[in-house]
Amino acid sequence: MTKLGRDSAVNREESTAIADLNSDQQQRLKQAGLNPEQLNILRIRANKEVEDLLLPSVQFAIARHGKVLWSETFGNASEDTLYPIFSCTKAIMSVAAWTLIQEGKLDVNERVGDIVPEFDTNGKEKVRVIHLFLHTAGFPMAPFRPTDWNDRERRLERFSQWRLNWPTGEKFEYHPSSSMWVVAEIVERKSRQDFRAFIRERVIEPAAIENLFVGLPFAENERVAELVHVGDAFTSEDYEKLGIPEPPVTEVTEDAILSMNRSDVLAVGIPGGGGVATANAMALFYQDLLAGVTKDQSKILDQRTLEYGLRVISGDYRDPLYGVKVNRALGLCIAGDAQRNFRGFGHSNSESSFGHGGAGGQIAWADPKTGLSFSYLTNGHDRNPMRMGRRTVSISTKAAALCE
Repeated sequence: MTKLGRDSAVNREESTAIADLNSDQQQRLKQAGLNPEQLNILRIRANKEVEDLLLPSVQFAIARHGKVLWSETFGNASEDTLYPIFSCTKAIMSVAAWTLIQEGKLDVNERVGDIVPEFDTNGKEKVRVIHLFLHTAGFPMAPFRPTDWNDRERRLERFSQWRLNWPTGEKFEYHPSSSMWVVAEIVERKSRQDFRAFIRERVIEPAAIENLFVGLPFAENERVAELVHVGDAFTSEDYEKLGIPEPPVTEVTEDAILSMNRSDVLAVGIPGGGGVATANAMALFYQDLLAGVTKDQSKILDQRTLEYGLRVISGDYRDPLYGVKVNRALGLCIAGDAQRNFRGFGHSNSESSFGHGGAGGQIAWADPKTGLSFSYLTNGHDRNPMRMGRRTVSISTKAAALCE
């Protein structure tokens, strides 16, 4: 498997240098409505942690008008390097499910147990499809070994064993992977097709997106940047000193993160967090959705379905850690009010911006106001959540301001 990790020899001075934009590049950016000076600010910020020897590599891309206008990779990687995108995958899995809604084959108010009878146990009878997308189903920490997906009998046994942590619909609590396993099962039952093949045929191929995978072919393994943990882990005392609540323990452990260095896990294509992509691919995925939102020209979905999928339906559900409204649509986050920075967006994103970030600082969003889509990826999983959060907001803020 790959081996574009921290341990490979690399000339840091050479790999982290920021070259000035030449006059042709500046002119092309201006013609596309982007500010070259603002792009340089973004480039310097994106490279900062590589230059500080914290992150082994980062890659980002900015797109508009259906094209990538600028992409760049810093550190020990290249423009062809693929990155695990973790929960950014939820947007892809959700959009795939929306195609079934568009065709009238799936209703979000259906009981999950009516679609997957094996799931209908241990008090889960009230779970509906909409709860899976909203993270209100009530089983955020339900265990599921990724490779169990390949054994149909085993995965259905897992679903039947799960129990609720709290009554369905009672509150919001982020389901890192559990709910999307069920969405993938629903997609397979409704489409009678492997969910990974379905995503490829209904999302990736129609939009002609290269270098985006949910279920990575073994032949692509050598291109994937090796994940490493960086920085020092926060302790309970650290959280107490900062006066912020300590996050609950979930299945997203350090070992689980590093399991994404395994080819068998990447091949599974964990529907809630196992996608692999370049930043270019993620920016173009969101460009297609933007085209449908603004011009009814998406190759994946019609405008009516996109409006339905991107409508905020989370009401007054609030984040249990920060107390802010979660502002969730059908599987994606919507920037919303001035507290959008708690949802993974920058301060300069418009209220209508939508997207989904991923563990370790992965960023992917689209902004209908400017027509920009943006993605930032890294293989350095930062153990410091505060630093990672500040980086996400800072980089997104600078990217969203490119059209100002």
